[in-house]
Amino acid sequence: MDDQDTTPPQDARPAAEPLTRAEPRSRRVAMMNQKGGVGKTTTTVNLAAALAERGRQVLIVDLDPQAHATMHLGIDPAGGQGATVYDMLADPDGFDPAGAIHQVDDRLGVVAAETDLAAAEVELSQDSHRLTRLERALARLDGWFDAVLLDCPPSLGLLTLNALTAAREVLIPMQAHFLALQGVSKLLETVKLVNSTSNPALRVTGIVLCAHDSQTTHAQEVVADLEGFFEEHRRSPEPWANARVLTPPIRRNIKLAECPSFGQTIFQYAPTAAGADDYRGLAESFEAHDPNAQGTPS
Repeated sequence: MDDQDTTPPQDARPAAEPLTRAEPRSRRVAMMNQKGGVGKTTTTVNLAAALAERGRQVLIVDLDPQAHATMHLGIDPAGGQGATVYDMLADPDGFDPAGAIHQVDDRLGVVAAETDLAAAEVELSQDSHRLTRLERALARLDGWFDAVLLDCPPSLGLLTLNALTAAREVLIPMQAHFLALQGVSKLLETVKLVNSTSNPALRVTGIVLCAHDSQTTHAQEVVADLEGFFEEHRRSPEPWANARVLTPPIRRNIKLAECPSFGQTIFQYAPTAAGADDYRGLAESFEAHDPNAQGTPS
């Protein structure tokens, strides 16, 4: 990748409240699970909103052609909303960064998906630099945001591999079921492959338990297996050596299921609901644990 000046001009930043913090590197997190319906997009949107509530500047990049994160935030993926993730991938060095960001509020923005995003995998398949296009695009935004959350599609195709190549961390939302536990091992194999080939900085932050019922024996056994697995690898060279099961788990909460239909985060729709409390706690846990930082707390 060619060296370039990634400092955004002052007049190109989003039109909302000026950014209050400009670290040289954002936390870039791939929100990843190849199984659908596990709470991945719900966690992406509401963790981002919880971090924004804590005063952080946060960007969501919706890489899923289903555009669920886009719709969750009240944006019509077919509404001609301007630049999208498709434009970032099609022209990573020439797209307009500010024009691609939709401000949800003063601290939360989103780069929307669109249905044409599904064609990107085919269109880019012959490009020798196809896996680094998102990384090149996000390099132009580094320092604009404290955290960039990449909502991956429920597959391990080109879009997800772009996210893993661009990300510095992986967060795996999942439900505490036996089959989901088997899927995690496949996800970790993919992370290890990307770590060993194209992104040696990639680390697994951990697991987020969604729609969780801590009272069932089955869920307790799955959580114990996950915690035991991570503990076994604590001093290993694996990219998940510092991973954790993040707390608190996200309890099953009907308000979390309802808020997307209103185009709102849980903090806009039901700020006192149990789901809002859980995501506030998760944001605190996420900020306390950065697997790429020195002296990461246990």
